[in-house]
Amino acid sequence: MDPKKNDIIAPSELTPRPGDDIELASIPATIPVTKTIDPFLVEFDATYDAENPKHWPTGHKWAVTDVLSATGFIRIMVSTIMAPALSTIAHEFNMSSTESAMALSIYLLATAFGPVFIGPLSEIYGRKRVLHASNIWFLIWNIACGFANSKELLIASRFLAGFGASSIYALAGGVLGDVWMPEQRGHSLGIYLLIPLLAVAVGPIIGGFMAFRTTWRWMFWSTSIFQAVMIVVSFTVFRETYAPLILSRRAEKLRRETGNSQYYTADERLDGEKTVLARLGQALSRPLRLLAFHPIIQVTSILSAFYYGILYIVLSSFSELWIQEYNYTAEISGLHYIACALGELVGSQIGAQLMDFFYRRKLARSSESGVVPESRIPLVFFGALFSALGLFVYGWTAQYHVHWIAVDIAIFIQMLGSQIAGMPMMAYVIDVYPNHTSSAMAATQFLKSLTAFLFPLFAPSMYRAIGYGWGNTTMAFIGLFLGVPAPMIIWKFGTRLRAKATSSY
Repeated sequence: MDPKKNDIIAPSELTPRPGDDIELASIPATIPVTKTIDPFLVEFDATYDAENPKHWPTGHKWAVTDVLSATGFIRIMVSTIMAPALSTIAHEFNMSSTESAMALSIYLLATAFGPVFIGPLSEIYGRKRVLHASNIWFLIWNIACGFANSKELLIASRFLAGFGASSIYALAGGVLGDVWMPEQRGHSLGIYLLIPLLAVAVGPIIGGFMAFRTTWRWMFWSTSIFQAVMIVVSFTVFRETYAPLILSRRAEKLRRETGNSQYYTADERLDGEKTVLARLGQALSRPLRLLAFHPIIQVTSILSAFYYGILYIVLSSFSELWIQEYNYTAEISGLHYIACALGELVGSQIGAQLMDFFYRRKLARSSESGVVPESRIPLVFFGALFSALGLFVYGWTAQYHVHWIAVDIAIFIQMLGSQIAGMPMMAYVIDVYPNHTSSAMAATQFLKSLTAFLFPLFAPSMYRAIGYGWGNTTMAFIGLFLGVPAPMIIWKFGTRLRAKATSSY
């Protein structure tokens, strides 16, 4: 065994020496333990460690990122693919308008609760096991949707499929935080989002053509085939990225091979003598504790939830706009989702470049204290302004049936702004909660998924009551009301809030 590879330093280099009588319990838990205090602490070599995900070759990092990206693509596509066929499904199962909207949105309700369990479990059992298990669960229930013979079975299967699909919302931020450095955060997020955001357009387009030319059931069967392929790929390509689990396995190997039970990791020291049930209880409650007691999570969640809810209002109602107001077919209505996808794609790439540019610039000018996470926040203001402008123009061009290109340009601007506003918030959460990113992302996803579920339910009534013009104008003003003060709070008080926050452990 190579001692350097496993972080075992020669006794002569340590203070105190391994032969000394060291009682770990005598060291307060609040004091970080290093090898200069205890030579039996197992940690990564700060210079280079082949097992440290942040030190992996770039190709390995991109392989893991691409698996997540493709997984996100299929999960988002399944959430939107039903939109153009809702009227057909409602007719077949004799569903009311509320029930048909529920069949679409119940998937999103599941993604509110799934990450609350899945995120913490990935911080106990690792990202790899949780990803594989959730992939199989999602496949089973997505197939069941295609064979549903009643509205009750369809809605129930959609909920259970959404529960499995929700793993990506907890795992993506965690894995990206595991493998990429802060100065690469924008680029990694931009590439990760590139493929999933295509699903915003691909889902409704495929759904529109299938609803027109074949049975809607092929929406689920075709996506299940793709998911089955992705399961094979993920089993082959995806590697464990969660550092505490990797170190725990290294410590266990050292204990087994040396016969010395004194080797341990920092996380094992924090866990102490806790039982498995105690660890599970602490982990599973972490997302809700973060949401309840951490103002940073509360502010970022509210702002992110609003933009996510607007996204699903557009996705659920866009096809109806073209079919009922512009008299287009389901096929053609699906093509207009290209404007939605392009806005998100362009916004994600612009946001990624700007995030890394500003971070590197700040890093070059910073003192020894480094770059604070709040340096991500100013970009949110620009995104909020573009999003509000796009909503306003979209509402009034749709209200007066202006040429379709004007409506599509407006929705392009709105989606672009939402992405530019949303990405820095995600990066900020990853930066602030590096040890429990999945739990933090699960906490923010909870409110996001709730708004994605609830907003489409009231959108049809809102548009009928006050029209597209005033409906979208109202949401634009709400966006400005949230999109300016919320980032300002984080920008001014974020450092103080982080200092006062109780441990996320």
